[in-house]
Amino acid sequence: MIPILGLVLGIIIGVFIPFNIPSQYSTYVAVAILAALDSVFGGIAATMQKKFEMKVFLSGFFGNALLAAGLAYIGDKLGIQIYLAAIFAFGNRLFLNFAIIRRFLLNKYSKTDNIVEK
Repeated sequence: MIPILGLVLGIIIGVFIPFNIPSQYSTYVAVAILAALDSVFGGIAATMQKKFEMKVFLSGFFGNALLAAGLAYIGDKLGIQIYLAAIFAFGNRLFLNFAIIRRFLLNKYSKTDNIVEK
């Protein structure tokens, strides 16, 4: 429940508090947001599976976001588009976590239990 509340609160803050990010930082922010969303979806999936741990969630949320933005920055300095690897990795995990959530909800409402664990 906490990850969902955090996501809703973040969206509300983002909509009602105008903040412009300079275009030269847009890649870093986009990759960091993708990493943070991956952690949020992972937290939701873990909550549904009754495996949620706040320490794991917070360390993943901030650690993944900082690592992804840092890799994008280093890649820019080296002239290599390393951020594409982060986009692929976190995008893939985001869809996997969404699939777990979707299956859990479908099974919950259809009264069956066919969830495949990772």
